[in-house]
Amino acid sequence: MATLSTHVLDTALGRPAAGVAVTLTTPAGDRLGGGVTDADGRVGAVGPDLGPGTYVLTFATGDYHRVTGQEGFYPSVAVAFTVGGAEHYHVPLLLNPYGYSTYRGS
Repeated sequence: MATLSTHVLDTALGRPAAGVAVTLTTPAGDRLGGGVTDADGRVGAVGPDLGPGTYVLTFATGDYHRVTGQEGFYPSVAVAFTVGGAEHYHVPLLLNPYGYSTYRGS
């Protein structure tokens, strides 16, 4: 079984994005877990151990931008990813009000 964590960095403000709600679901929308980023922008364990398959992390970016006084374009960011084996998966999000990027971290 695989484990999952995430990290959100606000590239506009140059700091971790604290207080971002994150939800883990199946592609069909079944909720598996979630959390809220801590002061370092991290959620250490997003959900249960995961078997092989496709999953979706959804970040509540609109709420975060409102709280930080930024006018954002994306109310949420959904990142679909595939778990292949029993290892740790880390899915970071680099965020600014008008764009984002993600990658497979370690």
